[in-house]
Amino acid sequence: MPPDTARSHREIMSHLMTRIIDGEFAAGTTLPSETKLALHYGTTRGTVRRALAGLEDRGLVSPVQGSGWIVRSGRQSQSFEELRSFAQWARSKGMTPGGRVRRKEFGEATGAEARRLWVSPRTRVLRVTRTRSIDGRDVMLERTCYPDWIADRVAAIADDEASVVETLSREHGVVTAFAEHAIDAVPVSRSDAELLGVRRASPLLRVRRVSHTPAGEPIEYGEDRYLPDTVTFLIPASRESTSLTRTEFER
Repeated sequence: MPPDTARSHREIMSHLMTRIIDGEFAAGTTLPSETKLALHYGTTRGTVRRALAGLEDRGLVSPVQGSGWIVRSGRQSQSFEELRSFAQWARSKGMTPGGRVRRKEFGEATGAEARRLWVSPRTRVLRVTRTRSIDGRDVMLERTCYPDWIADRVAAIADDEASVVETLSREHGVVTAFAEHAIDAVPVSRSDAELLGVRRASPLLRVRRVSHTPAGEPIEYGEDRYLPDTVTFLIPASRESTSLTRTEFER
């Protein structure tokens, strides 16, 4: 970004966020002073301060008296603009992904599952519940429903496999070409609390997803529930874009 070009606080916040996510400013380091940032972006300290406050709201930086602004986290952020599995995203950030199957069972598709997987109600499906971890810490509860055409292949995958998506691609040639996501917050149920080892006081961030093959055939219908303060999702928008994309999610 040219230093002589004035920017709004939102543009500065977005640019600083990208620099943090890309590792230019690592967790635990100090950002340049507000004065230096103002000179770099060709704006005032007040505008820079508003940008930094926005980053603070997103859990990326914190003000420390006498030290300026400290980067809290930049690694645990995921982009909806990139189609990656949980494991692929974690490895790209230098983290170690993990997975553990808690339940795996065949059953008949419900009405909601049938609509999203393009199958008839009561068709055979496979439901899998897994906890997902980053660097040994469970951060997400994943519940996924697979249609009959792929169910047996998924059922044969090891319970501790870090990436079902990568295994399906590598061993069976099943490639995820595109996916749809819906994001909201839900209360922690008793079963969620037990599986994730948390209290029932805080809500979980829920991401519902449907992924498809290049031909458009649904591969899976799932729901991921993330612990609060562990991942961040950014949703960038522009006049040229008519859809929402996943940019940063603080897991």
